[in-house]
Amino acid sequence: MWLMKSKFLLPAIFIAVLAISRIPGLMPGNFSVVYAFVFCSGVYFQGSAKWWLPLGTMLVTDVALNIYYHVAPFDPQMLWNYAIYALLIGLGKWIGPKAGMLKLIMGGLLGGLLFYLIANTAAWLEDSYYAKTLAGWIQALTTGRPGYPASWEFFRNTLLSSGLFTALFAGAAKVTAESPADKTAGAHDPADSQPEAQPQEAET
Repeated sequence: MWLMKSKFLLPAIFIAVLAISRIPGLMPGNFSVVYAFVFCSGVYFQGSAKWWLPLGTMLVTDVALNIYYHVAPFDPQMLWNYAIYALLIGLGKWIGPKAGMLKLIMGGLLGGLLFYLIANTAAWLEDSYYAKTLAGWIQALTTGRPGYPASWEFFRNTLLSSGLFTALFAGAAKVTAESPADKTAGAHDPADSQPEAQPQEAET
């Protein structure tokens, strides 16, 4: 029973939360479950599932959103995002499920920070609007392009959502984890398996 819980319930919770959060208009701009989802997948999912399950889920939801918005199902620039997701999964795998809550939250925040830095640096490199100078890079990290939300707002929402949803996912993992009672269930003292000694009849 616990094996089914540990293998299927936790991934189902993670994926359900991610799928609901990606409904258009449900979440504030750049306030996303994605960063915590891929990081915590690396922490808690088992074997190769920690790689293909989060990346496959992200691909399916990304394609669905692109179709909804009537754009190309897959934009090659999305490969930057998937490279960062793989990095965050690796970070989660390195931290591991035995880490305390504070360390997990700090790992989630670090993952959000890495996503912000790498994604905005990629935009600076690819977008001809930005001067390929230190000042242009700082602009990409802070104010961004005119007419769009400022990059620092992306940074704020990325950190807030990474910390919050990492804490929620870690809490869900603890709730679905094997309890001490589960670990000892069915265990018996070897002495218990020995047949009871038959009382000897008193000699007359």
